[in-house]
Order: sequence, then structure tokens, then C-alpha cells
Amino acid sequence: MTVWDGRRDLGPCAVEWEGDRLTVVEPGPGPARPDICVIPGLVDTHVHLVGHAGPGHADFATWPLTTTREEQVLHGLAHAQQAMRSGVTTLRDLAGDAAQIALRRAFDAALLEGPRLVVHCVVGMTGGHCDLFVPPAVANRPPTADGQDECRRLVRTWARAGTDGIKITTSGGVLSLGDRSEWRNYTRGEVQAIVDEAHALGLPVAAHAHTEAGIAVALEEGVDSIEHGTLMTAEQAARAAGAGTTVAPTLLINDVIAAGSVAVPAEAQDKAARLVAQRDKRLRDAADLGVEFVLGTDANGHHVAFGDQMAEARRMGEVLGLGAAQVLRAATSRAAQAIGLGRVAGTLAPGYGADLLVMRGRPWLDGADLRTEHLVAVISRGRLVAGALPTA
Repeated sequence: MTVWDGRRDLGPCAVEWEGDRLTVVEPGPGPARPDICVIPGLVDTHVHLVGHAGPGHADFATWPLTTTREEQVLHGLAHAQQAMRSGVTTLRDLAGDAAQIALRRAFDAALLEGPRLVVHCVVGMTGGHCDLFVPPAVANRPPTADGQDECRRLVRTWARAGTDGIKITTSGGVLSLGDRSEWRNYTRGEVQAIVDEAHALGLPVAAHAHTEAGIAVALEEGVDSIEHGTLMTAEQAARAAGAGTTVAPTLLINDVIAAGSVAVPAEAQDKAARLVAQRDKRLRDAADLGVEFVLGTDANGHHVAFGDQMAEARRMGEVLGLGAAQVLRAATSRAAQAIGLGRVAGTLAPGYGADLLVMRGRPWLDGADLRTEHLVAVISRGRLVAGALPTA
């Protein structure tokens, strides 16, 4: 079959693997099935696994408050497996805690069938974006940290728990209630302390930032990735491009919230609409200036499904003006590199993990071919998890 390896078209190739390791990717005879191809499994750099995964609708705000943590973990498992069967064989959760760390360990130990999972735990302030998903009257809430010493302590606490990285917020958000996207989250000194402590412990830092001010402090203090980057200026884009700081634009979630096509409070719809009104031109200019965009959906099961990743990738092509091959690199090899798995996932070559998709079409030539309906088979960690391998 014709192989696209995460960077380029290799033409007809033989592909073999043993367990979770590719052993052969080399030129072979012409394809017996010229209508299909093989590409790496996709990598979503920004998800939230713990959300309602069952049938029907559950309220985004109240479901976490009325569901036990044990049950929430099972929903997270269902979401991870749903993404995997939809061709997304690597995920990064950006609001992790002990639950997602436990899922990662279970997947890695083959106790449960699941994708590769990278977990970033949150260091956020009292009254900040992440804190405001929980109503003020609720006493049982995720940990926060205020002041430089508390920030360093929470980074260390998450490191002890086994996190892969840290997530911070340097602006307000959309779905958090009671704030505005332009509100500052953390002082410069607190951001410095978090980034310094995380990097000292070998932990990368992802920064949620919608606004110019939020993006500025994140870039100036040396975070490793920008999440959303909605109102990025040309100057900031040049800086991000020069530093190799990746941006996950999370387009679909703000599109659907702004349009009111998902159930959200009026406050959230208004915030998203004001951001989206300026977003597309700014991000397209940033792409023209060389910013490395990667696939990141903000999927949570409520507003963006675990299975919408290919639709997000196609939307990236539309908004950012990227060609089909650029989009596919952003969803495979470049995304894997951005989350520290550049030698494991996102590429088809001997020694890499055995994550591959068999698809109809040529999605690196025509972005419209990148859709779940075109999946023939999904191999994750060397195991067939969806579809069937084709025969001659």
C-alpha cells in the first residue's frame, strides 16, 4: 500500500510490526489496492477526557458535581477508546490529575486497551479560568495555588504524582463562568515561578491564552506551547515561530459555542463570539509568519466529540490556509514532537510505535479525504482496534 510516513509520500511500501514496534517500512511492490493508503495515527495535543461519554445529553457544569470520581474515570476511559477507534492513537490531556495518570499507566501496562496518553496537571489561581468551572458555593474543588511559593509547591506535588507536564492559564476563558477572556490569570512573578519550577523538574508547560496580554506573558516566560492563541499579534507570531513554540488553535469548539449550536450559557456564547470575530485573520497571519500549528481540539465529549479530530484538522486547513500535507503533519509528526513523543508516535519508520491508519484516498493530497468515514482499519500499539486489515 502507498505510505505517507508523517512527513512525505514514500510510495508503495511494505509495513510490518512486532508488538508495539514498527520493524519494516520499506519500498515494496505496487499496491494491490490502489484506492487505500497508510498514514500514522493522529495526535490530539489538547483534550479533556473526563466528561460525559454516555448516551443523551448531560449538563456540562453539573455533571462533574453529581458524578462520583470513580464513574468519571470510566467515562474518561470510554472517551480515550472512542478517540482511538476514530484514528487518534495519541492524546494529551490538559486538565489531568490522578485519574488521567491512572489511565495512562493502565494503557501503558496493557491492563486496558487505549491510546498513548500524555497528562498535564493544572496549576491555576483562586478565581482563575480553571477554578471557575466549579460554582463558588461548592467546597470540594480542584487545588489552586496563589503566590510564588504555593505555585512552586503545586508543581512539585503534581510532579510527585507522576504528571508529564504542567498546564497554566494566562488569560480568562470561555466556558469558565464569571470571568472574561481578557482577565489576567497570575502575575508575572507567579508565571515565572511555575515555568522555572516545572522546567527544573523536566516538565514542559502548556499555557491556555486567548488574549494578546496572556499570549505575551506566556511567550516571554518561555512556555513550551500555546493553547488557543486566539488573538495572537504579528509580533507574537514572529516570536513564537522563532522559538519553535507550537500553537493548538482549538477552532471547532469556539465555532460551535459562538454559533450557539451546543448548549452553553449565554455568557459563554458571547465570549466565544467576540473572540471568533477576530480570530481567523490573526491566526492565518500567524501561519503565514511561520507559526507551527498542531492539532488540538479541546475535546471534552460535551462540545467537541472524541471522533471530531479529523473535522478539526480540515477546519485548520480552511482557517489557517494550510495545504493538505501541512495539515496532516500538524496532526501527526509535528504534534507528536510538540508533546514529547517525537521519537515514538506520529511517524512511520522502524523503531517507532506501531500506530497506523489504513484509509481510502490520499489525505496528504486532498484534505477532504481526511475523514473518519474513510477509515478502513486502525492499529494502536500494534493491535487492531477498529475495522479490518485489507486483503489483496
